[in-house]
Amino acid sequence: MKHYERIPFHQVQITGGFWQTRQQINRETTVQAVYNRFSDTHRFEALACQWHEGMPNRPHIFWDSDVAKWMEGVAYLLQEKRDEHLEKLVDHAVEDIIRNQDELGYFNSHFLVTRQDDRFKIRNDHELYCAGHLMEAACAYHQATGKDAFLNAMIRYADYIYDTFYVYQTAAFTVCGHPEIELALVKLADTTGSAKYLELSKFFVDMRGNNQKDKPIVDDCNLSYDQSHMPLKQQETAEGHSVRALYIYSAMADIAARYQDGEYLSACEKIFDNITQKRMYITGATGSTHIGEAFTVDYDLPNKTAYAETCASIALALFARRMLALKPEAKYADAIERVMYNGALAGVSLDGKSFFYENPLEIDPRFANVNTATQKKQHMPIMQRVEVFGCSCCPPNIIRFIASMADTFYATADDTLYVHQYARSDAQISGAAIHQETAYPSDGSIQLTVSGGTLRRIALRIPGWCRQFELNVPYELKDGYAYADIPSGGMIELKLDMTVQLMESHACVQENAGRVAVTRGPVVYCLEGVDNGECLRSLSVRENSVFEQIDLNLGIPALRTQGVRKTGQQALYARYRSSYEPAQLTFIPYFAYANRGVTEMTVWVHILP
Repeated sequence: MKHYERIPFHQVQITGGFWQTRQQINRETTVQAVYNRFSDTHRFEALACQWHEGMPNRPHIFWDSDVAKWMEGVAYLLQEKRDEHLEKLVDHAVEDIIRNQDELGYFNSHFLVTRQDDRFKIRNDHELYCAGHLMEAACAYHQATGKDAFLNAMIRYADYIYDTFYVYQTAAFTVCGHPEIELALVKLADTTGSAKYLELSKFFVDMRGNNQKDKPIVDDCNLSYDQSHMPLKQQETAEGHSVRALYIYSAMADIAARYQDGEYLSACEKIFDNITQKRMYITGATGSTHIGEAFTVDYDLPNKTAYAETCASIALALFARRMLALKPEAKYADAIERVMYNGALAGVSLDGKSFFYENPLEIDPRFANVNTATQKKQHMPIMQRVEVFGCSCCPPNIIRFIASMADTFYATADDTLYVHQYARSDAQISGAAIHQETAYPSDGSIQLTVSGGTLRRIALRIPGWCRQFELNVPYELKDGYAYADIPSGGMIELKLDMTVQLMESHACVQENAGRVAVTRGPVVYCLEGVDNGECLRSLSVRENSVFEQIDLNLGIPALRTQGVRKTGQQALYARYRSSYEPAQLTFIPYFAYANRGVTEMTVWVHILP
């Protein structure tokens, strides 16, 4: 099994264009905004472990993970550029963690002050999940700053977990209710060079669904909720809580790579195809129901009630990135790109200050509260982003995802450079200097210069959405990549056709019958009421619609075309009449919806011949 060497984001500089702007907002606004809200809600204060019974703001079981993801995101920013203010904030949090870590290495700001006797007894209480995020943050912070206090603290914690779960097996469960530590242990192994942490990660992956100790984590869910219903090597479909699922699938891919395990790779391939071909929204979002935040069944992809958690989109990109390191097939990079420009990016406002946890594909404020006579309400996604949630996993996840965006751009294998994503950037790879010039995704023209080093071949991803392309050098296509010799002078020019496309769903996605989604390049578009008036479902596009690009200051051009609006119907029911009037339709990038007040929104629009 061949491994393709990913070029880490700190070796890649995004030098302009769309993602440079988004990274600037992430650094200059989002990271401080999340810190402020986490301070307001006492998440950082909890690390000091001063809470006692009778005081307000009892530390929650997953607060450590929220803070840890923020710390990891800051570490990624520091790898690009040191920042004294941010570094001091992290150092203060680290001091609290070290000060309150017990003699065995254990740290959890909830259990240390509330339920010491319940340590590692309750499978669903996120102890190992929080530990994993702290370990990932510690590895990233060590790499960014060279400081080792945080890393050493987490090594002590990992050693305690190793003894408790692997050597002596004294915990009340075998694998945790929320996967994450499996990924962190791989990073810890890489950072420290200690194989014991990789060994522990493999143990957790091997034992999920493969032991007699673990029971369902909550009364109203079965073992598939946390992917414990059968050994992972036997699983072929995405089941249960979508973030839990995609984290453990990512861990499977890690183990497949490190142990050259073809059975884990095969299972990952089947699960990935099940997700992307039958259980994924066109935006790259996953998890179609709020009940359990879970995958359901094939083609069950409702729009108004789509859960589509921001973290689940990011987790899909993490899974796809690992698969891409095992097999350079364009479908994996395509999934990452779909998430980048749609499912994940919709989770943060244009100004970088507020967030969505859920990302529906249709909103109609008139039907947000139809249960007017009852206290119990039908669950509907919120219609405006907020600055913090009770469960605030998504905001810091956005920070670390955008900060490390370039992790997905390039890879090498032998003398071949793989270009997975397109953005204006510079990189140093295998002694070679890589320069990419493009206005992507606003434009499909890409110029790459490769100079110096030992790279002799290049493999350029031809996105699955692209109907035709031009390349200035001879090439051969394989698995969605155009392979070519790097020419003398190193200049490669690729032109991707960016014609607007009307996309339809599989016939079994019932809500989308007779409807299409408008896409241009990797970007999914939507209609909003603020541009198009009320009753968006009364609007239709034509099969032969001609679109023009317009600038609404959204970072990527909006689209305008002439469509029609169904008219004339006033009675609740009446005999059908074919009555339409012309209507100008304005489509904006999906990631930019809900930035101009509460209004209708839909991705899927009716189509007429």
